[in-house]
Amino acid sequence: MPWSWRYEGVDGQAMAGPAETFSSQADAESWIGQAWRELAGAGITAVTLVEDDREDYKMSLLPAE
Repeated sequence: MPWSWRYEGVDGQAMAGPAETFSSQADAESWIGQAWRELAGAGITAVTLVEDDREDYKMSLLPAE
């Protein structure tokens, strides 16, 4: 089952981002660990990890307050 990321902007609106797919959750998480700064720089404020159509979890890319 493929894993991928969905991207959101400041107001929770969907944003375009890299259309990467991964064969495992670990691969997807490793990739986001390397790409999150670039994504945040492009205005993406949150990502959701998706397996097929099932949302696994959502994660903010904003700095902790």
